[in-house]
Amino acid sequence: MSDKTTNGPDHDPAQDIHFWYTEYRFGHRAAFQMKVDRHVFSISGKLQRVDVFDTPQFGRVMTLDGLVMVTEKDEWMYHEMLVHVPMFAHPDPRRVLIVGGGDGGSLREALRHPRVEEAVLVEIDANVVETARAYLPFTASAMSDPRATVVIAEGGAYIRDHAAAFDVVIIDSTDPTKGAGGLLFTDEFYGNCRKALRPGGVMSAETEDALYDLPFLTMAAARIAKAFPVARLYWGMMSAYPSGTWTYTFASAQTDPLAGYREKDALAMRGQLRYYTPGIHRACFALPAFLERALAGR
Repeated sequence: MSDKTTNGPDHDPAQDIHFWYTEYRFGHRAAFQMKVDRHVFSISGKLQRVDVFDTPQFGRVMTLDGLVMVTEKDEWMYHEMLVHVPMFAHPDPRRVLIVGGGDGGSLREALRHPRVEEAVLVEIDANVVETARAYLPFTASAMSDPRATVVIAEGGAYIRDHAAAFDVVIIDSTDPTKGAGGLLFTDEFYGNCRKALRPGGVMSAETEDALYDLPFLTMAAARIAKAFPVARLYWGMMSAYPSGTWTYTFASAQTDPLAGYREKDALAMRGQLRYYTPGIHRACFALPAFLERALAGR
C-alpha cells in the first residue's frame, strides 16, 4: 500500500537518512523499532548501560542494556497503574517504599497523594537516578520533593532491614532476566516485603507481560501468593512494552483492593492523571480467560 510520506510526490529523499533504535525480543525472533532524532546520552557502569535518545513518535526515551524502560509518550500508563491501585486501596498511606524505579515515575505518582509523609526510593544503580535527574524531568521532578528520600542500595537488602516500616511497598523492578532485577522475584524477597509492611499495609509489584512472558508472570504471582494471603493480579495498557499491555500484582495480609477502595479520593485526583480512573481500578482486576487458567495452573 502506498504511503504519501514515503512514496508520494511530496517525498523528500533526505528524510531517509536517519537512525533507528531496535529492541530485539523473544530470542531475536521479533523486534520493536523507533526512529531516532538524536542520541542524547550514554553511560556504561558495572551494572548496566543507560541510554537516552529523542524520537519523533515516543519523545524522550531511556533504555537499560538496550531494553526500553521509559518513553515520554506512555510512561504514565505504567506508573499510574503500578502506584495508584495500591495507594487508593490503603486507608491511610503515610510511608511508601519504592524498590527500583530509578527514573522517578513511581515516586512522582506516590507523592501526588497528600497523605504521604515520606516516600523512599531505593535504586541499585546511581547512574539511572542521575541520568533521570539530568534528562528525564517528566519522571524525575519529584526527587526534589522534601518528602522524597532517594537511597542507592540493593532493594532486597534494604527491605530485609526495614521490618514494619511502610504502609505501601511498590516494586518497580527491571525484567527478571536482567542481573540484579532477578533478585526482586524470589520467595525470600516477597516474604521480606510482607514483613516490611505495617498492619494493614499493601504491596504492588510489576509482574511482566501476560502474553509473551507468561512463565515469569505465573512464577511471580505464585511466589507473591505464597507470601501474602491476599494476592490479586491486575493489568493495563503499556504501548511501548511487549504486547502493548502489562500486569501487576496487588498483595496484602488482609486488605482487599476493591472492598476498602477510597473512590472519593481517587475522583478528587482525577484531573491530575492521564490513565487511572475509578472505573479502571475496578475493571483492571477482570482477567482474560487464558490468564485465569494460567494462574490456576491449567
